Amino acid sequence: MEEKPRSLVVGGAVVLIVLVLIGGFLLFRGAPEHTVTVRSVPNDLTLTVDGSPVAANGEVKLKEGKHTLVGERSGFKSYSQTIDVRDDTSVRVYLFSNSAEGRAWEKDHPDQAREAEGDSGRRYQELTDRLEAKYPLLRELPYVGPGFDVNQGISKREPDNPEVLAFYVKLSDAEGKTKFLQWIKGLGLDINTLEIVYR
Repeated sequence: MEEKPRSLVVGGAVVLIVLVLIGGFLLFRGAPEHTVTVRSVPNDLTLTVDGSPVAANGEVKLKEGKHTLVGERSGFKSYSQTIDVRDDTSVRVYLFSNSAEGRAWEKDHPDQAREAEGDSGRRYQELTDRLEAKYPLLRELPYVGPGFDVNQGISKREPDNPEVLAFYVKLSDAEGKTKFLQWIKGLGLDINTLEIVYR
């Protein structure tokens, strides 16, 4: 009779150890990996992901989550992008020339230069769409009102962030600010959510 309880105890201990090992493996194996297909122009740029060099073109295995890609090449403006990897995806890293060296490269590689140019238009449109969704006021601008006029411009708080805008209000009479605030309220917008620069 003693052997049966002993074998139950040993069997239970083995099952418990197996469960702990499987749970530990699942817990410590980390986030799942996904394949990110990268296309870069120039095709010989230096590309890093989270500071580690990777191939500028081809497939890269990345763990799920946010990663920062940085593309650099002499003669071109550097490019940085944060991607949120949730499944297999593709990314384009296109640099634009900012010197004679870069322009010479584009002249020698017209197909890649055209591809980057096309992507520039796509990125501009995507940025415009995001800004209009974030700032409904953009659809009204430029606006000339009684005693004020309004246009958008570079943020004073975050001048290096193209996703953040300021709205520049030129006041032309003593009632201009009051009329501007009434106009904003009439549009259903909260002035406290906007960066306003009075001139």
